[in-house]
This record gives sequence, structure tokens and C-alpha cells, in this order.
Amino acid sequence: MDILDESKKQRIVQELVPGKQITLAHIIASPDPVLYEKLGLDPSVDYARAAIGILTVSPAETAIIMADVAVKAAAVDLGFVDRFSGSLIISGTVSEVEASEAAILSYVRDELKYTVCSITRT
Repeated sequence: MDILDESKKQRIVQELVPGKQITLAHIIASPDPVLYEKLGLDPSVDYARAAIGILTVSPAETAIIMADVAVKAAAVDLGFVDRFSGSLIISGTVSEVEASEAAILSYVRDELKYTVCSITRT
């Protein structure tokens, strides 16, 4: 198929598969300051001690519950909560972000009976 041929355009439909799962739980330790800037996070942090936590969940509305668990578990800042895409971004020290993510995974696994992934790190 010739990609430039306008008569042969393909339409791609993206959709979420129903399920109760956390599909990503990642911690970025000591992120580059430009990452904070691009994400719209507080640029006045101590980058040597800082971390960013990223989580995605389905159904998407669960991101609201995850944000609540995160701030109650540790002194993290909410960077972004999207109840439509199921994304959550938190920031704080590495130990605070790790504690929040662990609390989130535990809560949604044990109380909400979701399938959860393990926490990954960079």
C-alpha cells in the first residue's frame, strides 16, 4: 500500500479493554530538571532528592481514588490526575513516592480487587 495514496487511507480506532488493572507504576529517581518543567511540576525542588511517580489505571476514574490514597500515604504532591485517561503523576522524595505507590498498589489490589503490576524504576 502506498502511504501517500489518499484513496487508501486507513482509519485506526483506539479503545480501552474493560478491566480493573493498574498497567504502569513507575518511579523516576533524580529526574532531570527539564522533565519537571515539561510536566508542569514544581521547579523549586531539590533534584538530588526528588522523584516523579507515574501510574495508569483502568477504569480511568480510579485515578481519583489513587490520588487520595497517595496523599494520605506520604507527603507527595499531586502533579496531575486525569479521570478520563486514568493517569496519575505524583512527586516528592524517592521514599515518599515509593511509599505512595506501594500504598496505591496495595489498596487497589486488596480492597478493589484489581490486577496490579509491579513498581518499576529508572
